[in-house]
Amino acid sequence: MPMGNNPCKTVNSPGKVRFLRRAQGWIAAVVFYCGIHASPLYAISSPGKEYFDIVKSIDLVGEVYREISQGYVDKVNVSELMYAGIDGMLHTLDQYTVFLDEDASKDFGEQTSGQYPGVGISIAGLEENVFVTSIVDGYPASKAGIRVGDRIDSINNTKLKSLPLEKVRELIKGPVGSSLLVRIDRKGSPSFIAKLVREEIRLNSVTYFGLIDGIGYIEMKNFGTHSAEDLREAYEGLKREAADRHIILKGLVLDLRHNPGGLLTVAVDVTSLFVKKGSEVVSIKGRTPDTYKSYTTANPPLDTVLPLAILINSETASAAEIVSGAIQDLDRGVLIGERSFGKGLVQSILRISYDHILKMTTSKYYTPSGRLIQKESEAGSESRKVLTRTAGENASKVFYTKGKRKVYGGGGITPDIEMNESASSPYLSELRKKGMIFLFSSDMRSANAVMPAQPFDRKALMTSFNDFLSTRKFVYKTEPEQRLTDLRESIERLQKGKDKAELKSLDGVQQEIGHLREMELARESDKITDALEVEILRHYNEHDARRVELGHDPVFTKAVEILSDRKKYSSLLHL
Repeated sequence: MPMGNNPCKTVNSPGKVRFLRRAQGWIAAVVFYCGIHASPLYAISSPGKEYFDIVKSIDLVGEVYREISQGYVDKVNVSELMYAGIDGMLHTLDQYTVFLDEDASKDFGEQTSGQYPGVGISIAGLEENVFVTSIVDGYPASKAGIRVGDRIDSINNTKLKSLPLEKVRELIKGPVGSSLLVRIDRKGSPSFIAKLVREEIRLNSVTYFGLIDGIGYIEMKNFGTHSAEDLREAYEGLKREAADRHIILKGLVLDLRHNPGGLLTVAVDVTSLFVKKGSEVVSIKGRTPDTYKSYTTANPPLDTVLPLAILINSETASAAEIVSGAIQDLDRGVLIGERSFGKGLVQSILRISYDHILKMTTSKYYTPSGRLIQKESEAGSESRKVLTRTAGENASKVFYTKGKRKVYGGGGITPDIEMNESASSPYLSELRKKGMIFLFSSDMRSANAVMPAQPFDRKALMTSFNDFLSTRKFVYKTEPEQRLTDLRESIERLQKGKDKAELKSLDGVQQEIGHLREMELARESDKITDALEVEILRHYNEHDARRVELGHDPVFTKAVEILSDRKKYSSLLHL
């Protein structure tokens, strides 16, 4: 199950479906009744106290809705009022139980299938302009010669400058077979117009795979309908490459970092590529015993012996956690990185009236050892306690893998080797936020038709980048600098027209802070140069850029180290 919007599974629960439909009828009846009569509707009988409480509650909702819609001081949009009420009710449950109106339901289908009608580009807004940030090979934009770094001036004669990105995406969207005219501006080249015919775009779950130092590497970014097939093809591609280069494949790294998950059945299929047929991957449990179900692999595996490392981090969620937890519990591979997100809730997709959808949590995921994947949130301070569940699983609770290794509960999957990813510095984050690294790389691409020779002259690259920042009038203030600026402004307001001695006393502090700033930027020089190298290469070839980026990745480096040392790998798994 992906984080947020995509379903992992539709649970067959006829009782719940009938109940929800009955509840919809009650709502309609109550609203209609209350529109005619002011008296409460308590005459309806129901089997048992719970049904009586439901009818009573629906009665109250209908009455409040009628009173607000007819008597509130300002005119109310009655449809939005009802939607807001539903959203508020669901907010008390969990962030994944959501109500989708007709438009959101259509987007939902695109997200779960991994397919959408479009032209095969990703865009971003920088300095009030719209730039192409990624191209999907083999689709209309790629075929038309559009490339990363191009600025989109207009779509169907609609100028895009200062237009919100959501509006731009609406212009790009449309039915398969329809066309759009896109005017492209490219620095150093004449503008041109490309006619693009929209196609059904299928995103490959495997965003990169390659052979590095005898170790295969596969990066997966989601779990869509075709993910198991994509992974199989990538694995077979690695095997062919190793054979062509006369290299023995020593191990495989499956990178699930920043993977929000996807379909439950796909998680089972992905796991089945690496474990014996009939192995349990995950189980689900709901409110009642009859909701329990265990999922086992049904297909013959690709490989059950090749040393395997899975990379996870705090953004690895849902279906990606199912795969990680199963591989760990079955002692099939080593997990490296950070504790995963802890999204272990199963949503049922209930299609309700007027093409709307209710995506409702009905079960929870458990790994083969019995660990709850869901990281339960602490009870909030809301005045009304809607949920009556017990406390979440203790993080110190011990479970055991198939080979009797200790693993721990508490939600999420704890890796065998914990390594925290280094966070971007404030300076690098600001450069990325303002698009400076992207825009500089676009200029480099425009000035050089051929990819620059590697390795880069890092000193010359930083000099050129600093000149670019000066031309762009980019200003970065450290946190101490900003605080000092705020202090100066406060003193000026308080001592307006008076002696400026106190302000002058801050000059020494200003100099010292400036010195510290220069030291900070010098410390970040290597990271910034790394980022520039990767982004420049990405403007020519995204696969080459990813390969270089992995060379700067300490978590991947650790995985290569472990997989290259069979003795160390075996000791971690108690083999």
